Amino acid sequence: MVDKDLHIASIAVSDKSDYNYADTVAYEISETEQSAYRPAANFINRTGYDVLSIQHEYGIFGGDDGIYLMNLVREAKMPIVTTLHTVLQDPTPSQRVVMNDLLKYSERIVVMSETAVRILNQVHGVPSEKIDLIPHGIPDISTVANTQFRESLNISGPMILTFGLLSPDKGVQYVIRAMPKILEALPGATYVVVGATHPNIRATAGESYRSSLENLARELGVEDNVRFIDRFVSSDELVDYLGAMDFYVTPYLNARQITSGTLAYALGAGKAVISTPYIYAEELLSDGRGVLVPFQDSEAIADAVLMLYESPKVRLEMGQRAVEYCKSMLWPQVGKRYLECFQQAKHDSSHRIRNLIIDPSASIELPAVHFTHLGDLTDDTGILQHSKFTIPNRAEGYCVDDNSRALLLTALLEHNRPLSSQLSLLQSRYLSFVLDAFNLENRRFRNFMSYDRTWLEEAGSEDSQGRTLWALGTVVHRSRDRNRRGLAQALFDEALPPIYQTTSLRTWAYAILGCDAYLKAFPNNLAALSLLRSMADRLFSEFTTQQDEKDWPWFEQSLTYGNARLPQALIVAGQVMGESPMIQAGIQSLRWLIHVQTSPQGSFAPVGSQEFYVRNQTRSYYDQQPIEAVATVSACLSASQVSHRTEWRKHAHWVFRWFMGENMLSQPLYDENSGGCCDGLHDQRVNLNQGAESTLSFHLALAELQIDEALMAQVNRHSSKAAVDTAFAKKQLSKDSPRIVPGTVKLI
Repeated sequence: MVDKDLHIASIAVSDKSDYNYADTVAYEISETEQSAYRPAANFINRTGYDVLSIQHEYGIFGGDDGIYLMNLVREAKMPIVTTLHTVLQDPTPSQRVVMNDLLKYSERIVVMSETAVRILNQVHGVPSEKIDLIPHGIPDISTVANTQFRESLNISGPMILTFGLLSPDKGVQYVIRAMPKILEALPGATYVVVGATHPNIRATAGESYRSSLENLARELGVEDNVRFIDRFVSSDELVDYLGAMDFYVTPYLNARQITSGTLAYALGAGKAVISTPYIYAEELLSDGRGVLVPFQDSEAIADAVLMLYESPKVRLEMGQRAVEYCKSMLWPQVGKRYLECFQQAKHDSSHRIRNLIIDPSASIELPAVHFTHLGDLTDDTGILQHSKFTIPNRAEGYCVDDNSRALLLTALLEHNRPLSSQLSLLQSRYLSFVLDAFNLENRRFRNFMSYDRTWLEEAGSEDSQGRTLWALGTVVHRSRDRNRRGLAQALFDEALPPIYQTTSLRTWAYAILGCDAYLKAFPNNLAALSLLRSMADRLFSEFTTQQDEKDWPWFEQSLTYGNARLPQALIVAGQVMGESPMIQAGIQSLRWLIHVQTSPQGSFAPVGSQEFYVRNQTRSYYDQQPIEAVATVSACLSASQVSHRTEWRKHAHWVFRWFMGENMLSQPLYDENSGGCCDGLHDQRVNLNQGAESTLSFHLALAELQIDEALMAQVNRHSSKAAVDTAFAKKQLSKDSPRIVPGTVKLI
């Protein structure tokens, strides 16, 4: 029975650039093109499959020993289950490297023989608990002789069959050499070889092997009793051949062959099977399920055929044992085993990710930083929006969004020490830009300005208003310069009322963060407190209306941009207002957001800006933006400060490591040479442009982590001093003070 909820897509590896698979596969990879493998991974990631199943065989994938496959494997963002069709006891150094890498990235390994398990243990160090032994699947083949199909082949005597892709290591020539002796006793016997020449053999040697077999049959005078079906046959037609045959022979030459689908099929047909003693045949044909003959021994093959033909009872019992053994190999049973394996892979992967997220080693030493690129992006007007690599792109002009972010950064940098002369000058320019952006007529901030200092609009977006209010509130709270503080306060007061008319959730969140900062300087300011309460009530109402506690505890039916600012605003507002339900909602939604934005490899993976993430649809993984990382770092630190739980501080460091290279591309975004930050992660590469938003996102995240470290150090110092003072007091009390009898002291 087929699971109707199960969806399977096939990815084909083709050695023919002109081959058209039509609708039979979801995606095609050109085997020899290294650049084709990573886009295939991107396709798989975008479709949102739960598990990637790789069928591995040497010679299928491009590059030395199939190394091109690793370009796909490393990029795949879901658990990988690899089925190994060949496991080598003595791999070459190159084969060992590729295989070890593949095994490392695979959540589960599937093999088809006990010997393969042993080799993986001994040669590659794979623990047995990571390996699933699942037999080669076979169809349910009728054991009743298909006389009608044999008649259509015009075969009157015993039929001997070998099928599969034709190549010299199959040893077909030894069966042909056995035919003269077989025909002496069984004149009507026919040997049928079904299958096209292996594509790799045909590409290098053409049909020379098949021609040599045809020539051999002619030389031995048995050409009328040897037939070649030179094509790929369908499963139904193959079952017809299996039902029509009397004997199946696999005269393979490779003693270390670890599996054979053709042998598995033949065994399931319940007929007499003769094989050379390669590893898989020894396992499959043991306990009287077949006959083994020496390698390259035509005489032994002929004797085995004749012996079995003259012993129908032996053949019958052999077939019965084979059919009984093969019940566990039928496709429905094997499919069930694979589904169990896939479920285990998903469980193992999620368990590994959870462990990584709460790993105490998540905290890292913060990088040394400098503001060279920030200075390069800033001229006497303000900070330019974009750059080409590290070169400012004047054509794109300025925006109040980025100048507000830059103003916010300089205010945060004042936490530990006064600004340097360079940063003080930059702060003045950013604040001046904000002042110029303010439109007195509508009390709104303009956003975009061309490079010739021409404003391109009368009012910017709602988010621009909220974001600028946030920066101004932070300057009011943190600036050491009373003139800048005074200007920021005046602008804040003027720009506050229009927020009430906004409808953007993120605008509300930015306004809450701005009011929270402002209230730290003026705790009794009714205008700021009223706005914070109003925006918090709106945000909380959206959360309670939109959320689904089971699988979507969120404010909207999609994840778009600046997502973490929403839970952060609820956490901050809940603390100011003393509303624990708001804090709990913020914590709940932030925890869920982190879960959603964790890659299968355990790194931070924000929802991409290509298509975002609409509920019940496939999430976008690219392009990942630095603005999402800084928002999540900041939100985690707010959660840490309110909840006093160290896990949130660890989460903040874990997210920050995304900038440093612990991401889905394993590439750093922070440029230590320029002090800039790359614009994001595309599906195959880092965007090397270092624009203002990205660079400021990195420095804002770093500044908040530095503030958090300073606060923690201060708390630890106070805790240590309090412990010393308490110990001293206890010592003095015991030495100098009269004993206090319980119950004699009253608190007034």
